[in-house]
Amino acid sequence: MLSKTVETEYFFKPFKRHVGIDADYVVGSFGDSPALADELLALVVAGTKRATASLRRNYGDGREPLPSVEDYVVVLAGNGVPSLICQTTDIEVKPLSAVDDQFAWDEGEGDRTRAGWLANHRHYFAREAERDGFAMHDDILVVFERFRVVWPLAIADRPPG
Repeated sequence: MLSKTVETEYFFKPFKRHVGIDADYVVGSFGDSPALADELLALVVAGTKRATASLRRNYGDGREPLPSVEDYVVVLAGNGVPSLICQTTDIEVKPLSAVDDQFAWDEGEGDRTRAGWLANHRHYFAREAERDGFAMHDDILVVFERFRVVWPLAIADRPPG
């Protein structure tokens, strides 16, 4: 996850006021490059992407806390600008190979099949493994996270596709 900034605070305030909550948030983005962040953010805005996956090893032990249901996430575009707010609706931690057809569809990437999801995420997580020096394998634990867009309202009201 990324750090809060004046810009993320400014972006989150009207949402808090509109909903009438006193909640906190984390900051995040999709992918591992500005171009991929923008590509995946476009899928969220279109209503196609309503799930994401990350490696379990990236949480705890002095790192970011494991996401939990009802967390708010201010999502940044590739240029670092806050773009929308998501709320986590479901979390499962299980091996990479345990992904199911519905999750692959909900993540909204590629051809939205389980086989396509596995191929893309093996490649994505292998880049992370090479960069961080750990062994990538099909039993590596993955955090499977579903979310809904809650802000801005024009995007939040768009039905998932």
